[in-house]
Amino acid sequence: TIADPACGTGGFFLAAYDYLVANNKLDKDQNKFIKLETFYGNEIVAGTRRLALMNMFLHNIGDIDSDNFISPADALIAASPVTYDYVLANPPFGKKSSQTFTNDEGEQEKDDLTYNRQDFWATTSNKQLNFVQHIRSMLKTTGVAAVVVPDNVLFEGGAGETVRKKLLETTDLHTILRLPTGIFYAQGVKANVIFFDNKPASKNPWTKEIWVYDYRTNIHHTLKKNPLNIEVLKDFIACYNPTNRHQRKELFNAETNPEGRWRKFTYEEIIARDKTSLDISWLKDKSLADLDNLPDPDILAADIIENLEAGLASFREIMLKLESKE
Repeated sequence: TIADPACGTGGFFLAAYDYLVANNKLDKDQNKFIKLETFYGNEIVAGTRRLALMNMFLHNIGDIDSDNFISPADALIAASPVTYDYVLANPPFGKKSSQTFTNDEGEQEKDDLTYNRQDFWATTSNKQLNFVQHIRSMLKTTGVAAVVVPDNVLFEGGAGETVRKKLLETTDLHTILRLPTGIFYAQGVKANVIFFDNKPASKNPWTKEIWVYDYRTNIHHTLKKNPLNIEVLKDFIACYNPTNRHQRKELFNAETNPEGRWRKFTYEEIIARDKTSLDISWLKDKSLADLDNLPDPDILAADIIENLEAGLASFREIMLKLESKE
């Protein structure tokens, strides 16, 4: 079974379906299982959910009389009644969960939304941290997950540090893929993919080492001129070694290959870091020193605009909160 608690239009489901069909000879019963009992998701935006159901139906997943495998409910409200083998997710970006309500003057206001769940390690309004906690709870004890998260999930203190420590203890968080800016989120927002395997309860931490692939430093992609595709990720896939990830080889070597993008860190090294930060980089950013290596002017201009707009949006949010308290 494969789940996505924020499935959008079903992109991850379709990619998983295509992979399963292309790489396996399926009999009649297996085809029926994939069609009706493999994929489960949540999508709270009604129009997006309808698109997801249509996309799935066009790929022969589900049937026209039943749409209950993609729920319209907010996945974070309660623990999933069912656990799954795989969770693939790109939770919506936006640092805080919020709800909109009408105040006594008839004006629309937003208020931070926190989810008080007994199975969560930390109570927070940070949407991504809540999704990471929820996804861990969705997995079978043998389940595995790949989740897209922004940088703040990897370095934020407080609830972020609590969630990271618990994730390292209760799962085997074995791989982090650092992606260039603008791949999953708006330009200027940096994304990562964290890979972890759920485990049964144990006295000792399950994570022994974390492998980090830095596909961010000195890498530039644009949607038009240089889009990200499977070809550029082949080196990461080879390093990940999906056939046996316990037999991996580092590319990084402090003396012979300091530019290696694939590096291993022990659990002890991670725990010793400030706030148990998983925001790890070691490659020298050549664009800071090498003027010949700068991105194209239009990319730089777009970065500047995006950063300024993001800053203005944050200030507007602060102003609205201050005004609502007056």
